[in-house]
Amino acid sequence: MKLLLLGANGQVGWELRRSLAPLGELIACDRKLADLSQLQALSALVDRHQPNVIVNAAAYTAVDQAEQEVEQAFLINAEAVGLLAEKARQHDSFLVHYSTDYVFDGEKSGAYLESDAVNPQSIYGKSKLKGEQLIAASGCKHLIFRTSWVFATRGNNFAKTMLKLAAQRDTLQVVADQFGAPTSAELIADVTSLCLQRILTLSQQSMMPDELSETFSGIYHLVAAGEVSWHQYAQYVIEKAISLGFESRIQPQAVQAISTAEFPRPASRPANSVMNASKLSRTFDIHLPDWQCYVDRLLEELSPQF
Repeated sequence: MKLLLLGANGQVGWELRRSLAPLGELIACDRKLADLSQLQALSALVDRHQPNVIVNAAAYTAVDQAEQEVEQAFLINAEAVGLLAEKARQHDSFLVHYSTDYVFDGEKSGAYLESDAVNPQSIYGKSKLKGEQLIAASGCKHLIFRTSWVFATRGNNFAKTMLKLAAQRDTLQVVADQFGAPTSAELIADVTSLCLQRILTLSQQSMMPDELSETFSGIYHLVAAGEVSWHQYAQYVIEKAISLGFESRIQPQAVQAISTAEFPRPASRPANSVMNASKLSRTFDIHLPDWQCYVDRLLEELSPQF
């Protein structure tokens, strides 16, 4: 089996390079090899390799900047994704794509289901939703994983920013009225590999593999279990960091809670980013651990004690 991975140097892509490698021949492309803003070259790349599976971990992720770079956001998050979907259908490939909690407006009380109405409030969210819609309209076999609050030892993310600021500042203010589930890139990559392995194994055993693959196609919420506010998340990170020997000028209880209105940003963020992942767990028989599990792992990996 041949797998084509796009966005191989990002937080999720880097972990996918590890988790997908045992499944078959892996062609891992960073932005230099596969720039999603260059549609003609992207099309030629897929035609040249004709992979069995396309895994797209590349995206335009500058949420606030997207408010000014609308065309670029839609080019990468929608047009390029639509092209990949058409190529997947043409070559009978399976397409794996990652989406976001930003497709929701955050007004729901309780965790979002895959069947809930979408209503993105930012250009980023609208561009990601358009990508989802183009995949569904193409008719290709696909998995769309919506995830949230992604972090990893590689790259920039909230947890690492809190570590840095706690070592530099005497005071810290963090938004307390936005809720979600911090989700590890490592978890996303491992679940992706497990789902693909399950589909491929069952397809090989089935008399009608194409029909079986199509039954798995769709949108799934892939997030860690539990929920937390950004403020609670910051407190948890700092408390755990101190116990592991990180330098900190501030204690977790001293982190000040503020509202979204007190920290205005160009792009609107959903107040509720909590997503129900029971469909994924049920369909693929996968256990999704609590968010603290991988946050602890991140901090232990970065800890000066290890």
